[in-house]
Amino acid sequence: MSKDTIVIREIRPEDNPQIEAVIKGCFPEFKIPLKGTAYEDAETPLMYESYQGDKEVYYVVASSTEVFGGAGIKQLKNFDGNVCELQKMYFSPKVRGKGFGRKMFEACLKAAKDFEFETCYLESALQLKAAIHIYEDYGFEHREEPLGNTGHYSCGVWMMKNL
Repeated sequence: MSKDTIVIREIRPEDNPQIEAVIKGCFPEFKIPLKGTAYEDAETPLMYESYQGDKEVYYVVASSTEVFGGAGIKQLKNFDGNVCELQKMYFSPKVRGKGFGRKMFEACLKAAKDFEFETCYLESALQLKAAIHIYEDYGFEHREEPLGNTGHYSCGVWMMKNL
């Protein structure tokens, strides 16, 4: 059996059910609240459709048959300024610890710069220690309070970086 190649690529419509399952699967695993998080976002089941505007993109980590995770860049919601948000970065346990988180993060930051955003903002949960460590390594700084209004009131970590 040949080993299927895993790549980072832009999301396709047929990826929606699998990326929704990956995203939602992380919440009970890490004991993250379901309310006030991406778990209950209207766009979570419609990730392809949710990233078709100008200056937005969603990438997935995938083989030819399976989606293992993803992350996206989009204008920060309810905020007046040239600030993007790194959104919905979640991975299946099958690909964690293999460097895809950093590669995905780099792809998103490159997209943010290509879209000419000035600042990148993100929200996370305290439970996601590995992700927070990556953000810190890339120069993201912690904030005392959220920026904009994403509706994710259960996220206790807010970080940003000038691009």
